Amino acid sequence: MAELISRDRLQLLLKQEEERFLKTHKKSKALFDEGKKHYIGGVPMIWMMKWAGGFPLYVKEGKGGRFVDVDGNKYIDFCLGDTGAMTGHSPDAVVKAVKNQVKKGLTFMLPSEDSLWIGKELTRRFGLPFWQATLTATDANRFAIRLCRMITKRNKILVFNYCYHGTVDETFVTLDENGQPKPRRSNMGPPVDPSITTKVIEFNDVEALKKALADRDVACVLCEPAMTNIGIVHPQPGYHDALRKLTKETGTLLIIDETHTICAGPGGYTKKYNLQPDVLTIGKPIGGGVPASVYGVSAEVSEKFLKLANLEDIDVAGIGGTLAGNALSLAAIRATLEHVLTDKTFDRAFQLAQRFVDGVEKVIKEHNLPWHINLLGCRAEYWFRRTPPKNGKEAADSSDFDLDRYMHLACLNRGILMTPFHNMALICSDTTDKDVDYHTQVFREIVEALLGKKNQAKL
Repeated sequence: MAELISRDRLQLLLKQEEERFLKTHKKSKALFDEGKKHYIGGVPMIWMMKWAGGFPLYVKEGKGGRFVDVDGNKYIDFCLGDTGAMTGHSPDAVVKAVKNQVKKGLTFMLPSEDSLWIGKELTRRFGLPFWQATLTATDANRFAIRLCRMITKRNKILVFNYCYHGTVDETFVTLDENGQPKPRRSNMGPPVDPSITTKVIEFNDVEALKKALADRDVACVLCEPAMTNIGIVHPQPGYHDALRKLTKETGTLLIIDETHTICAGPGGYTKKYNLQPDVLTIGKPIGGGVPASVYGVSAEVSEKFLKLANLEDIDVAGIGGTLAGNALSLAAIRATLEHVLTDKTFDRAFQLAQRFVDGVEKVIKEHNLPWHINLLGCRAEYWFRRTPPKNGKEAADSSDFDLDRYMHLACLNRGILMTPFHNMALICSDTTDKDVDYHTQVFREIVEALLGKKNQAKL
């Protein structure tokens, strides 16, 4: 981008956007300052410090694909809680189910009838016959790893470079310049050196996968079927066939994390492409915004686990939680699966996502930008590189922190919220054609400002 975009111009534009953000978000700034008295960094979760603009905006309310902040600014929401609200904010069916359940009790440490309907539906969607409930995808992944280690009697797991699977300790690992595992730069206070617990390779590298599994010391491969948290990185043709073949040959269990890739359809990437995992995890959107997650296992995994489990100790074995499978979460999951994450809503979201991609591609071609846009179901993302990345390192090397912040903040100042720390849009069925076309308009304007083709004062 150096030949097209002046870094001095970028810094000037970013400063202007920060000043504009401060002027139009005075209540949010005041609340943020008040929060400094009570929260680390002034925010309930430390990663909220990273929002472009110097402080996060504070939300008043939201519905469907839109929300309003405390300053009265209205937004088209293409972040949707980074998948947590992929259903749109407060779907009517979920609101109704939650209200009804609140009157009857929130948590009992006992199953409700909703759990039976949910188990049957999850099997229909994803193919795995047996399920367990958790509150977060992080817990689902942690518990799945424990099951795999217990069954295989192997200590290591394998992940892909620059993956993200929640706050699972073993996954905060990357490759150094010599291709050896080391703690990821972002890894806060790792309990152990991740090379003790984890092997890490690049996505789409079959030879590296073959080598990593050859010693038969890996309990499981934990992966997204298409990478999303470093940006959208699609599997190359034949990669999933090779992954399944090699894991079976080496006695390695395969965990597929569908938490983000549920955007591919009602049964996620697994159903769409007929994948055959031993374990599947999914969280975030399945509760329509209410904290909820599940993981499913094959009949073989279930049988082996039950043979090894000790009934006397099973309540303190490192799997489960007092609030996991609570009645409120189960009611929300049922309503979401039954009425919200349906074929009809996905089909509408897919159409909108394609419209989003077409609009961005038109602007990229108009200005001959060395950028491209990736599409995965109802999720789209533009990249500051000419060709799609094929692995995590290529994706990470494409990042441009200041350019990311400018693009995000310029959109935010014009009433569009993109997924933070990416240039990613998640689209729900409540989004409109007009919303998508407005993004195309804004995208064109901020690109032209970057290129010096628009009066900055008018942007």
